[in-house]
Amino acid sequence: MLVQAILIGLIAAFGKLDYQLGTLYAFRPIVLCPLVGIVLGDLQSGLAIGASLELLFMGSISIGAYVPPDECIGGVLACAFAIQLGQSTEAAIALAMPIATLCLAIKNVVNAGMPLLVDRADVFASKGNLKGIYAMHWIIGLVIVVLAFILCSVSFYLGADAVQGLLDFIPTFVLDGFGVAANILPAMGFAMLGRLVLTKQLVPFYFLGFLMCSYANVPVLGVALIAIIIGINKFDLLGLGGAQPQLSVEGDEDDDF
Repeated sequence: MLVQAILIGLIAAFGKLDYQLGTLYAFRPIVLCPLVGIVLGDLQSGLAIGASLELLFMGSISIGAYVPPDECIGGVLACAFAIQLGQSTEAAIALAMPIATLCLAIKNVVNAGMPLLVDRADVFASKGNLKGIYAMHWIIGLVIVVLAFILCSVSFYLGADAVQGLLDFIPTFVLDGFGVAANILPAMGFAMLGRLVLTKQLVPFYFLGFLMCSYANVPVLGVALIAIIIGINKFDLLGLGGAQPQLSVEGDEDDDF
């Protein structure tokens, strides 16, 4: 149990470290939950829970002053508790958002002291001290990583019984409702994605893919490969079109005679 708690904490720390390494979105539940499943010996549940929680947190993106719930710690702990207690994906969904919101409150308290380090980085920047700037960057990152490790390790090690009591307290119809919501999440997620990427030029291709799947029974992989071919041809990504011929307008004045 202790070893598993440490490994769960390391997974959360790995997710938080992603912020310091360029934000490759390794902190998302769809990446971290399968790792939790491997640690707890149930990769299949980790994959299923990770996919469901990814849809739940799809809109959790920091825009402007808005700070979303902590999908990294919320996803890791919800997945870990659900697998450890033998619960369903619906239980993980029920746990994820409250845990993520609580972690956000804790993170806000810790972040209150971060401006001191940022001000110090500004001083180093005014002096042209790059090493000092790097040091402040990694100190802030280290605080975030260590906090995630402690929260996940301690919570998983000490909180299984409390979480089990909470799940037993939740009525069955509520968990069934979360199950229905989980089935709706894929449609909602694609709708949110469509609002970001769909344009008038792309709408025909969207319905083309739908018709291919619905009426021609083309598998999703086949539709994706056809889309890649269309994209390469449309944007000439491989340079297959070659240089466009240039029309010459030069000639003698007497060519028409």
